[in-house]
This record gives sequence, C-alpha cells and structure tokens, in this order.
Amino acid sequence: MRKVHLQIPADAGYIDVVRICLTGIAAKQGFAYEEIEDMKVAVSEACSNAVLHGSGESNAEPVDVTFEPLDTGLTVRVVNYGMSFDHTSARQEASPIQGGSTSDLRVGGLGIYLMEALMDVVRMSSDQGKTEVVLTKYRHA
Repeated sequence: MRKVHLQIPADAGYIDVVRICLTGIAAKQGFAYEEIEDMKVAVSEACSNAVLHGSGESNAEPVDVTFEPLDTGLTVRVVNYGMSFDHTSARQEASPIQGGSTSDLRVGGLGIYLMEALMDVVRMSSDQGKTEVVLTKYRHA
C-alpha cells in the first residue's frame, strides 16, 4: 500500500475526515478494531492541537496529514505551519489525570500523554513555522 496524503483546512470540523481516512487505511492494513480506535483518539488529538495551536487566528494555513503504511504497522504524520512550540517542555508537563477532585485538574498536557499511551512511537519536532507530530502504531494482533 502507498502513502496517502490529506490536506485539511485548519478547522476542527474537518478532523472527522482524517478519522474516516485513518479507519479505512488501518482496516486495510489488518489492524484490530481496538487498535484502530486507539489510533483515532491519538490522531484526533494531534489534529486538534494542529488546528488549535498551529494555524493562528486566521486559520489560513492548512494541516497536512500523511498516512505511511509499513510492513508492520502504520505511521501518521500531522504537520501544521503556524507558530512553533517547545514540545520538550510540553512533554515534561504531560501527565495522567491526577488530583482528588476536578478542581485539582489543570488544563493542557493531557493530549501528549494520550498520544504516548495509545501509540507505540510518538515524535514531535517544531521549528520556525512548522510543527510535526509523527505517530506510529504496530500491529499487535
């Protein structure tokens, strides 16, 4: 199977298109239902971050999503062309939900934790005007 490239507007309403495409490609690759559902959550989070943080106020820049089938799994690249961010600091702040009550919960950081919990490999890079999140899932079934 070949790479599939999808470019969506920086609008949360288009993330469903990415999820549908991912479902079809992952099913064709032989992933189990549970694995596909995990990937959908992780990729949706990466796309949400790209839309929310990467496109600026004008939402003028698109989000590029590339599905790269592997012999043993699938890699999904999500790229936005907005402001860069310090992913190392963001990763250090990422953690599971903690605290005794909802008032103890802080906003942010959970997305990175979810991506890392649900995917086998997560890489992030960011430089002037471009942020890329690379998510890889291997077939375990």
